[in-house]
Amino acid sequence: MMHWGNFVGMGSGGFGWIIMILFWILVILGIVYIFKQVLGGNTSAAGKESAEDILKKRYAADEITKDEFKEKLAAISR
Repeated sequence: MMHWGNFVGMGSGGFGWIIMILFWILVILGIVYIFKQVLGGNTSAAGKESAEDILKKRYAADEITKDEFKEKLAAISR
């Protein structure tokens, strides 16, 4: 009968089963991470700016005039 050697994790009392479990955990975590990135990532309200904040930044950066700022602020305040 042929002897195939003492392979780690093949019933020899090694730690191959731990490596296999860690491998599958990493694979599953990787898949979850990819899905979260593809489906929108962070969707909590804490990370989003309000329309008024964005408008204030645009006015401060001189992207819009004072009249445009007042007009748009009135439009979003309704």
